[in-house]
Amino acid sequence: MYKVAALYKFQSIASSQEIQVLIRSSLKELNITGTILVGGEGLNGTISGSPDAIDKAITVLKSIDGFSALDVKYSTSSENPFIRLKVKLKKEIVTIGDMTVDPNKVVGEYIEPNDWNALIADEDTILIDTRNDYEYSIGTFKNSINPKTTKFRDFPDWVESAGFTNDDKKSKKIAMFCTGGIRCEKASSFMKDNGFNDVYHLKGGILKYLENIPENESMWQGECFVFDDRVSVNHKLMPGTYDMCHGCRMPITDNDKLSHKYIKGVACPKCFDTTSEEQKSRYKSRQKQVELSNSRNERHIGPK
Repeated sequence: MYKVAALYKFQSIASSQEIQVLIRSSLKELNITGTILVGGEGLNGTISGSPDAIDKAITVLKSIDGFSALDVKYSTSSENPFIRLKVKLKKEIVTIGDMTVDPNKVVGEYIEPNDWNALIADEDTILIDTRNDYEYSIGTFKNSINPKTTKFRDFPDWVESAGFTNDDKKSKKIAMFCTGGIRCEKASSFMKDNGFNDVYHLKGGILKYLENIPENESMWQGECFVFDDRVSVNHKLMPGTYDMCHGCRMPITDNDKLSHKYIKGVACPKCFDTTSEEQKSRYKSRQKQVELSNSRNERHIGPK
């Protein structure tokens, strides 16, 4: 069984490259896989390994100056959801597209999972899902607003067009959430910068909520999309029922696979009509390589 850790922290880093080298060398020794983004504003990533290796990796990351309070959420997987380790340098560890938004300077108020239900049940609360539309489509909190974004950097434009009044900004409670807490934390900084007074975000995100709140008390509906080979996790934080179309990277159901527009590894009903024949041909070649690797009991690595 593999232990999976989703982690992040906004914390100013003076030398991102030095931190990148330290993380890469330390985690390689532990046979950790996954991706960590390193930027001037902090760290963000998801990693996988044996339970002991993950515990040691988190100890390494928390030993970095300023990261002792690194936010970490754990789940498990029977198969390794990642192929290799990537430690990348980024201008933003989560991209909102506005470099003036700085959670290290201004941010909303954390709400612990145990206090979340009361906040979102309040009639004066506006509940916003800061994730993308395809994530919202497979699970969300009851009565949440779907901004229908395709990427996080669309969020500021949605706020501008959503029609929030001055009264909303002054008197309404804005509650936001995302998978692991990083997008809603950065979104809360953006909202504060734009005149919203009472801004809250779910600490640790959906994953920490599912980890802490019993299912019979939960206001979560559906499954939670995750950015690895598991595709989604259920309320028990075990791999869910969704698969992924490797043509468009969108979650798909068993029912989607019954469509004549579903071609394994190539296309699904969501993307069949929008991908070119040249793309389909490339995806078919890739799928043949995947199947060949599987027949040899190997894992297809693909390009770095």
